[in-house]
Amino acid sequence: MTDRLYSVDEVAERLGLHVRTVRGYVRDGKLPATRIGKQYRIAATDLAAFTGLPEPRSPRESVARRRHSEASTIIEVDAMDPGTADRVSTLLTGAAATRGPDGQPLRIQTFHDRERARLKVILVGGLGDTARLLEYMEGVLAS
Repeated sequence: MTDRLYSVDEVAERLGLHVRTVRGYVRDGKLPATRIGKQYRIAATDLAAFTGLPEPRSPRESVARRRHSEASTIIEVDAMDPGTADRVSTLLTGAAATRGPDGQPLRIQTFHDRERARLKVILVGGLGDTARLLEYMEGVLAS
């Protein structure tokens, strides 16, 4: 069972109600609860259904899920022979495998179009990690 259980006191505090009011809702059957010993426990899903609000999260989860940023980047490099394209692809893939400060891995895909002598790199990841990899790529291509 993975559903979080709340005590009547916790539910009262979350809803800004008196404990007796919450107990009354449980006794009247308005708020489903499980009796464990002499105390009631209310499942998070039942509390969410009762209030009509999303399931309550811990403060840490709320902060972690509040904002997420990610960059999707497409880079095209012309005049790239197959050997150089392979070396650049290998270097980028190796550099992308190391995790940056945000802890998320970079997702990278490369494609070399031999007819046009063009290397296409698709990069998806955190903003800082993406910026660092682009600087690295600029250094590799400039040399």
